[in-house]
Amino acid sequence: MSRILLLGAGGQVGFELRRTLSPLGSLTALGRQHVDLADADALRVCVCADRYDLIVNAAAFTAVDRAEQEPETARAINAQAPAILAEAAVRQKAVLVHFSTDYVFDGRARRPYVEEDVPTPLGVYGHTKREGDRAIEASGARHLIFRTSWVYGNRGRNFLLTILRLARERPELKVVDDQIGAPTWSRMIAEATAAVLAQCRFGSRGVGRDMEEVGGLYNVAAGGQTSWAGFAASIVEHAGTSPGAPRPRVTPIPTSEYPLPAARPAYSVLSQEKLDRVFGVRLPGWAQSLEDCFAERSQGFA
Repeated sequence: MSRILLLGAGGQVGFELRRTLSPLGSLTALGRQHVDLADADALRVCVCADRYDLIVNAAAFTAVDRAEQEPETARAINAQAPAILAEAAVRQKAVLVHFSTDYVFDGRARRPYVEEDVPTPLGVYGHTKREGDRAIEASGARHLIFRTSWVYGNRGRNFLLTILRLARERPELKVVDDQIGAPTWSRMIAEATAAVLAQCRFGSRGVGRDMEEVGGLYNVAAGGQTSWAGFAASIVEHAGTSPGAPRPRVTPIPTSEYPLPAARPAYSVLSQEKLDRVFGVRLPGWAQSLEDCFAERSQGFA
């Protein structure tokens, strides 16, 4: 049976990956309490403690604004750690799966970004994530880098849960309307990851596609597009279907009225065409995924 190491198992995507990766092999799932990715020596010891066929890195420094004040920590986790994992993957002849971000782009495009577009990050978070991507690509490791966007879920810290909390506290929510992207449910990312890996050979999996042929960078994001204000309005609408639930007014505002330490891309929609063409995998539209996410909440799984 193939041996799988999952890092970041307590995060939004990592939590979902624990379920979707289990059928593919013997899974070791480690969270922040097990290994600090900012500690290079500890990470090397951890990843070399056993031999793995598949290393999946779902951990990252995702606090976009805090990264501006803590660039070295962001770089250690987002750039240095992936480089260490890539080195380990080469030594162990393992496949490395890593997750990237739409924030590697500056948002000047007016059509969905494809994998061949040149990243031009605006802030520390985007820069450090791009450094991590480059380190993996240059390492010689067999790899899959999945670039995703606007990740949310029913656990952790994310836009969905923030809006639900604010909806209980305020009669009006002012939300940026001139940043466009595709909100992507963490469960869909985990499902797509497993669907791709199920088609690939690694470890004792003697069937499937050769990673030398299909490995590389792929966009893994929901279909369609909306603004943060549009996303917020949809969240409020879904939440308001419960009896007695508060339903505040969502007021669209420009980015200039909500200044933050880190600049965000004005447009960061990602094309799914390559993922669909190579693996036949396509994530649902963002609106459908949000509906499904709320269906899970209504069943008491949140």
